[in-house]
Amino acid sequence: MEFYKFSKDSGKRISKFNSNFIMSRVIQTDKAVNIGCMHLEENGIVGYHQAVVPQLLVVINGEGYVRNDIENYIKVQPGDAVFWEKDEWHETKTDKGITAIVIESVELNPSLYMPVKK
Repeated sequence: MEFYKFSKDSGKRISKFNSNFIMSRVIQTDKAVNIGCMHLEENGIVGYHQAVVPQLLVVINGEGYVRNDIENYIKVQPGDAVFWEKDEWHETKTDKGITAIVIESVELNPSLYMPVKK
């Protein structure tokens, strides 16, 4: 399990085409990718299971907790991204609710695009 950040302070200001915004890159792939938006309501859980392919959880709203095969849960919040390798056991849960983008592909390397969370 690896943690990354995509918050505003890790982004780059874009001014091309008379634009004015900050872009925090997340991922790029050449192979097929599944992207979904996961909505866990209060006391929601994605049960303990193995990742079928590499998976990136990009937290947009709310807060929750994640773990891998170690019993300790780690808090995640907006601006955090969590990466699990293929076959890695993991779980996500929340007390208050959480919304996250889930990206799954055989070809994910988030370290090329996001800084590691310290």
